[in-house]
Amino acid sequence: MTAPPAEGVRVDWESVPVQVRAGIEQICGSPVLRARSQPGGFSPGVSAAANPDTPAMHRREARVLRTLDPMIASGELPAPRLRGVLEADQWTALVLDDVDGRHPRLPWEPVELARVLAAVDQLADVLTPSPIEVRGVTEQFGADFTGWRTLAEAPDHSRLDSWSRAHLDELAELERAWPQHGAGDTLLHADIRADNLLLTDDRVIFVDWPQACAGAAFVDAVFLAPSVAMQGGPPPNELLALTRTGRAASRQAVAAVVCAMAGYLTERSLLPAPPGIPTVRAFQAAQGKIARRWLADLL
Repeated sequence: MTAPPAEGVRVDWESVPVQVRAGIEQICGSPVLRARSQPGGFSPGVSAAANPDTPAMHRREARVLRTLDPMIASGELPAPRLRGVLEADQWTALVLDDVDGRHPRLPWEPVELARVLAAVDQLADVLTPSPIEVRGVTEQFGADFTGWRTLAEAPDHSRLDSWSRAHLDELAELERAWPQHGAGDTLLHADIRADNLLLTDDRVIFVDWPQACAGAAFVDAVFLAPSVAMQGGPPPNELLALTRTGRAASRQAVAAVVCAMAGYLTERSLLPAPPGIPTVRAFQAAQGKIARRWLADLL
């Protein structure tokens, strides 16, 4: 079965208002001679009209990248440098360095996955303790990671799978424990997937940093695992065992964080698609199915 694509509906360069394009060219210091849209990722682009949450995410990413810039400029942190931010009417645009790389091949190839997982461990080394002040993972995802509790309080459970219905109260209770297990002092990317990775000849570059927060080092590997399994890689428990941070985490801690993630994916997949992102619910549903299977094994 083919995995749902990690792609949104992008605004192409020619459709961006003239004054916005002029501001971007000013930041670049040169006219744009040629533009190529990148399909990977779910954000519809830079306009609040396309999606009202997108500008706030861009501003959050800009704050993170500005603060991390010394580490990025020195090569210590594998991420693209931010060159400028443009605010114009309903548009918010980030201008970042182009990365001469490509996304991992899908289905995942073992050699490329090994490169990525080694880079995830190295990222935790570089970013522990967090070199910048950011909110904790509990604050970042606290409002979202209430999926099982939300579903438990809903009057109709008919759209839930049979395993979730049978264990809903237990899952809602375990979900409450995730903050104590997810807390930590590592700066997490918190949204690592194939579409947020670029492979160069000698590095793995992590892009899209709006979700960056402080938490336990193993959380990045847990968040990554369902998408890898969905896209042809190993099951989540095997992937976690391939990372140093995953091997160091207790089964209890992993179960609590997986529970919260599975509840989020399950509950959100049942909602209507957000504005400008028609593909995300299918992506969440496919990951949610894998996360629930993982959670069932852990429990």
